[in-house]
Amino acid sequence: MTGQRTPLGTAVAEGKGREKLPLRALLALTTAVFLTALTETLPAGVLPAMSGDLGVGESAMGQAVTVYALGTALTAIPLSAATAGWPRKRLLLAAMAGFAVANTVTAVSASYALTMVARGAAGVAAGLAWALLAGYARRMVPVALQGRAIAVVMTGVPVALSLGVPAGTYLGETFGWRAAFGLMTAVAAGLLVWIAALVPDRPGPGRGGSAPVRATLALPGVRPVLFVTLVYVLAHNVLYTYIAAFLDRHGMGGSTDVALLVFGVTSMLSIWVVGARIDRRLRLLAVGGTVLFAVAVTLLAVGAGSAPLVFVAVGLWGLGWGGAPSLLQTAAADAGGESADTAQAVLVTLWNVAMAGGGVVGGVLLGAAGTGALAWSVLVLLAPALVAVVAARTHGFPSIRPGVTLPGED
Repeated sequence: MTGQRTPLGTAVAEGKGREKLPLRALLALTTAVFLTALTETLPAGVLPAMSGDLGVGESAMGQAVTVYALGTALTAIPLSAATAGWPRKRLLLAAMAGFAVANTVTAVSASYALTMVARGAAGVAAGLAWALLAGYARRMVPVALQGRAIAVVMTGVPVALSLGVPAGTYLGETFGWRAAFGLMTAVAAGLLVWIAALVPDRPGPGRGGSAPVRATLALPGVRPVLFVTLVYVLAHNVLYTYIAAFLDRHGMGGSTDVALLVFGVTSMLSIWVVGARIDRRLRLLAVGGTVLFAVAVTLLAVGAGSAPLVFVAVGLWGLGWGGAPSLLQTAAADAGGESADTAQAVLVTLWNVAMAGGGVVGGVLLGAAGTGALAWSVLVLLAPALVAVVAARTHGFPSIRPGVTLPGED
């Protein structure tokens, strides 16, 4: 190896022929991911305020995340197939317009039922977006830069968690939770202009390029990646959906925004490391991230009464989680090969099934056994995920991405 490589910032010119990442276009996709992730997770930061204003309990309000996830899970595969022939730019613009409308309705709604409908509609828009974003990014760059392009785009997730959710939580506490959702409408409107002006169009795979789900699942490596996605994301959302309630019931309710900031900052560090090494260390990064997450929830389970220990645990959680979207989407696309778009659509569906499941399971645990059960249940879920990553040595989570040789490396 000659020198160090970074996936973001100025050191983005490496690859065969020193091709450069199209940062202006990729950062627009990053912002789309940011908007999608923030719309999905913001209720976790303003859950008590939303539940009080709409007159429902915290467990019921937590289903705002569940309904969103179900909207995505139920529509990602059929919408991906139905829009396979659409130009990617038009499809992305339609998805972002959907977010603008859904967040506006959420911001002005005084009805729990209408809020849930708006959240479901936002989930449908997310199904459109998530099924195309990784493939869109891959089509903009040569093979040697595809992992890094996805890492740049997936930076939107930790940015949403490190800056968006804490800022939204603060905004909700200061001006009311409706102001936070109104701000996201403004972000969506600005993003529509950005995409229209600076993002190059790419054709969709076409109906003939959309492989049947059954055939895609039969490919070596696809099923292990999808299983890890389901279990890992379920474990994350069992805890994350109710993190405000968890902290509140351990005497740290006033520190929710700080805890989310710590989580997001370490998530940013995680995605930077993953982006720098994903092409040559995919397997090691996947194993390491799962182990860090397990250590974090163990600390939360045994040390929730200590604020410093909680912040350490949340930091480790961010390190384990931040790079997961890049790792899982890259692994699924590589395992899918020519069927990468179908593999991505299935991954998006399972991701959001896990999001919905996390809201439901976490709510049941919260109501039946209290917050102490949340961390232990996550630890139980992570065990089979780690086994699956370790077992998928040849296909699914190989050390080196197939077909990739970087300059200066043998």
